[in-house]
Amino acid sequence: MMPPAKKEVRPSSRGGRARTPAFVKNLRGVKNWKEVSDWLEWRGIEDIECITPDQAGVARGKMMPSKKFTSNTSLALPSAVFMTTISGGYPEDGNGFHYPEDDGDLKLMPDLSTLTVVPWEEDPTAAVICDLVHQDGRSVEFTPRNVLKRVLAAYDKLGLKPVVAPEIEFYLVRKNPDPDYPLTPPVGRSGRAIGGGAGYSIAGVNEFDELIDDIYHFSESQGLEIDTLIHEEGAGQLEINLRHGDPIELADQVFMFKRTIREAALKHEIYATFMAKPIQGQPGSAMHIHQSIVDKKTGRNIFSAEDGSETEDFFHFIGGMQKHVPNALVMFAPYVNSYRRLTQAASAPVNNKWGYDNRTTAFRVPRSDPAARRVENRIPSSDANPYLALAASLACGLIGITRKIKAEPPVLTTANAHEIDLPRSLLEAVDLFEGDEELCALLGKSFAATYAAIKRAEFETFMEVISPWEREYLLLNV
Repeated sequence: MMPPAKKEVRPSSRGGRARTPAFVKNLRGVKNWKEVSDWLEWRGIEDIECITPDQAGVARGKMMPSKKFTSNTSLALPSAVFMTTISGGYPEDGNGFHYPEDDGDLKLMPDLSTLTVVPWEEDPTAAVICDLVHQDGRSVEFTPRNVLKRVLAAYDKLGLKPVVAPEIEFYLVRKNPDPDYPLTPPVGRSGRAIGGGAGYSIAGVNEFDELIDDIYHFSESQGLEIDTLIHEEGAGQLEINLRHGDPIELADQVFMFKRTIREAALKHEIYATFMAKPIQGQPGSAMHIHQSIVDKKTGRNIFSAEDGSETEDFFHFIGGMQKHVPNALVMFAPYVNSYRRLTQAASAPVNNKWGYDNRTTAFRVPRSDPAARRVENRIPSSDANPYLALAASLACGLIGITRKIKAEPPVLTTANAHEIDLPRSLLEAVDLFEGDEELCALLGKSFAATYAAIKRAEFETFMEVISPWEREYLLLNV
């Protein structure tokens, strides 16, 4: 909840009137701890959520009174938080993963540039995203935000800076407290259930005017910038595009947007889901990632030469993605459900081809002027952790640049009808991931071992569930 309007001046400690510092009006972030107290006081903030993304991208952390937050309190989380499966279990030791016997604490280090209000809370509340460090101050290698920072540091050593722009698709569905029942599209303002085939339909967006207004208001209150919002092909499927920028900032925004969209939907008695394939017979939901690389000294997009033509770095970036993205698929498609989206002859690619403005390829180069030349990775699904999806995509491209991997010729026709170049299941994807030593080394070996162990454990949990398909076709036929 945003605070009531404040006066531009307030009494000073000397009895005069002092002008309100400009930073207290920042919607997102302050520079240092000295500014935090004034920022919180001006808004009347009572509670602080200190949050961080786990391996699934779920917000974990602690809530505390704002006075305690500003009193140099030491915050910590058990290391087990980042070794937990989506169902709350823990993986078995093996293949390089070892569960810490002491389950020691990791320190939460607030990133003050992410401080913002939590607009859906009734009591004045703020949130801040935190990094994790060991007790001796060392960065924790296996936490998602640090994995992305590790990849960005590798770019920085080469004098390079990635620029990204995610696009996130999601479904609005009716409330469904019983997981045994299929999800169904919600009822819009027309009073009728939403149908499919409404891609880019303004009427489709208008069905949820009030909900979308809340998404915009919640986002504006947090300093989150939406570039565009559209209705996608699926029944009740929407897409939000974010403005391009720094990968950490954009991953933070996706992390916060997911919370924001879910809360806005719940306010209107419906669910927002980022499952890759929530409804049978409807399109899946993607998180497309647009990527370009800038020379830090010159500010030039290294994908374009001075004459506007493509550079060797451009082709090598694509070459690295073609070679290594299939091995990194488990970070783009992290659950069993993710692979239901990756099917032949669908808009979701099952290939590792690239092409100019070709949406049937995994890596599309949109039409643009040379300064905006970029590569769109169309493989990630919306259920992916944004920090890990960005880290994996940029890591694959960086390996291509450093190893000078040649890209295959661009595809000029439909690329998604015949060949399947990607793993078809979660376990196959985990095996390929573990076998790519160069990729795992760049991402961090302890992260790679932890993440692979979690995914194997999640698959085993899934295998314990008997599906309706099995009851329908096997019960009386075998």
